[in-house]
Order: sequence, then C-alpha cells, then structure tokens
Amino acid sequence: MLHVRANELHSQPVASGTRCYDLSCSPGEGSLGIRNLFSKGGQDEVVDAKILVASLDPKFLELTKVDSNCYSQFYHTPTVRVFDGIQELLGTIGKGYDIVHLFCDVSPDGTITDNHGAKIVGTSLIQSCCDSDVKLLWVARENKAEGYIKGFKAARKRLNLVMTINRNGSKFLPFLEKLLSRMSMGETMPGAWISISPQSPNDPRQKDSPACIFAAGRGGVKLR
Repeated sequence: MLHVRANELHSQPVASGTRCYDLSCSPGEGSLGIRNLFSKGGQDEVVDAKILVASLDPKFLELTKVDSNCYSQFYHTPTVRVFDGIQELLGTIGKGYDIVHLFCDVSPDGTITDNHGAKIVGTSLIQSCCDSDVKLLWVARENKAEGYIKGFKAARKRLNLVMTINRNGSKFLPFLEKLLSRMSMGETMPGAWISISPQSPNDPRQKDSPACIFAAGRGGVKLR
C-alpha cells in the first residue's frame, strides 16, 4: 500500500512506502501522526450507509459490477450507475450518499472529462462531495499518481479520500473485502486500513496490497 505525507502530496512525486499518514493538512503542516487519523474531525457514525458505485464510461461497467458486489456483502445493495456526464453524476451525489466509489479517467493535470467533453478538476469533485456530506470518495480506477497530486487537493476537506494507482490485479478485491468487513462492523477506516495493510516495506503482505493514496480527512467516521 502506498501512502505519502501531506507536503509530498502537494509538491513532490509520489514515492513508495507503507507508513500511514494524515494527508488532510495543508502543505507545511506535515504529518500529524497515526493517532490523529482516528481523532481528526471527531467521532461520527452512520448506520445503514448509502453507497453509490459509479462510472463515467461504459468501459468500466464490469469493474463497477465487481466492486459493487463486494460492497453488497457488507452493506445494503449499492446504487450502481454508469453516468452519461459529469453533471448527472454530481446531481446524483447530491442526493445524499455516504460512500461514492467512482471509476473515471484522471488526466495528468488532475482533470476528469466525460464522453461529451465536459470537465471537472478533482478538487471540485472533492468539494461537491463535501457539500453533499459524502464521507468517503474512492477513485477506484487506476490512474497515475501525477494526476492525483496535481488535481486532487484534499487539504482541510472533511472526507476520506482514496485514489487508486494500481489495483494489483486480483489482489484488489480481497483487500477491499477485508477493509469493508471491518468498517461495516464499526471500525474507523484508518483503523481498518492499518490493521490489514502492512506498515513496513519489508512485510511480505506488501505484495497483496493495491497501491493507493489515502487521505483521512474524516478519520473518525464509522460507516456501518
């Protein structure tokens, strides 16, 4: 699993590593330490979390179904949609989802473009999710770290943000299942993440983890 410090996220290329950091602070504030991942933003809890598994392109339909089935093991049946455009996606997000699990292409400058040419910068998508009280935004499509670093600014945003760099093939679903199993039982996302993700680069479990950037901007939330 890949994590970076807050100041690295804003200004430096992503480097491999396995330690878990709070990425929700501003550049210059640095890492707040693992204990802050659990306390930042206070404790809040959602029962019967409402989930949207979405795609901005039909080419992701199969992956959308696969990941949706994973959520269905631990939560009520998610809403699964392939959206025709960005505005339709934003309108649906505004209907009150707790988790948005999204498949989309991210350009090197951090822009998302739909099939009609409409664009949105990752930071604007994050803000739309915050405005709608989304607790977790997971970009599940593999994209290069460069685009996430340039276009997805999560500083001081009150949501958990996961950005996928490499799903690691068939290893992704077992990881997601373990994570959701713990979260659905009331464990915070950072707590569940640290429990299943190796925190040492020498840990043999490293090969079984996807490569992601995790920004714990709402680390205390419980999504049952």
